[in-house]
Amino acid sequence: MAKPRLLITLGDVAGIGPEVVVRAWPELVALSEPTVVGDAEWVKRSLALIGSKASVQSVANPAESRPSVSNIPCLKATEQNLSVVVPGKICAEAGRAAYDFLCKAIDLSLAKEADAIVTAPLHKEGLAAAGLKYPGHTEILAERTGTKEFAMVLYGDGIAVAHVTLHMALRDVFKHLSTAAVLEKIRLLNVLLPKLLDRPARIAAAALNPHSSDGGLFGDEEARIIAPAVAAARAEGIDASGPWPADTLFVRAHKGEFDGIAAMYHDEGHIAMKLRSGWRCVNISAGLPIIRTSVAHGTAYDIAGKGIADAASLIAAAQVAAKLAR
Repeated sequence: MAKPRLLITLGDVAGIGPEVVVRAWPELVALSEPTVVGDAEWVKRSLALIGSKASVQSVANPAESRPSVSNIPCLKATEQNLSVVVPGKICAEAGRAAYDFLCKAIDLSLAKEADAIVTAPLHKEGLAAAGLKYPGHTEILAERTGTKEFAMVLYGDGIAVAHVTLHMALRDVFKHLSTAAVLEKIRLLNVLLPKLLDRPARIAAAALNPHSSDGGLFGDEEARIIAPAVAAARAEGIDASGPWPADTLFVRAHKGEFDGIAAMYHDEGHIAMKLRSGWRCVNISAGLPIIRTSVAHGTAYDIAGKGIADAASLIAAAQVAAKLAR
């Protein structure tokens, strides 16, 4: 089988994205036909940073790419002047360029010129500095692909967590939770996980309140919102259960009882998954008409430009993207 064609976006070039892309390059070439979507000068700068002798091939489209360990095809995807960008500093040009890189990769994937996208991290304040009011990759992907039902999923070591609410203040979570939203995420997990596990998935819904509200002592969201969603999923033939107390649910999943978890808010899923899987954690956008995976870390401005970034999460993201593409 031919290797899948992956588009690798540089993300916010003021962060570690360009460095992890060039560090991961030999592994990316081993499992795919990769093309960088970004800026050739920042690829060259990152190659010099890590002491690599690889060259950069400027291409107009993925069909021109001739990737190898010693050759990195790069498709220019922005008109921003990135020479003004300083590593570790919020920059409007870097924020806009990260958006441009992603949009170009999305458009190429929709046009079937690539099989999947793997993204390096962008910076939310960089987006805001550029006048782009998006909270992250997921929302841009959904908007540009016209997707109404989608989820940000963290996947690692055989467990996937879909988040019912995502990038919002904790006080806003309660008004955004609904039975329909919980059911949507359970359905998305039920579609995604069999492609990763090669078997049907066992899915659990996490509670919102401590101890799953202890029979209503600590809130009623479990009985009023989450349990009806689980019941509806089971009525559709999905192997779903819950709501289970979050503090024990992730332990049970770690022991092999569940494959997928619908988490009610961002940190409920993120903290547990990053503690469990660390650099092996991958961000997957579920529900899109295209395949997109990403690193599960941020731009790491504090170490940008120092040559010490770890590329393990990008490699893991590419492995997942390649599996989904096949």
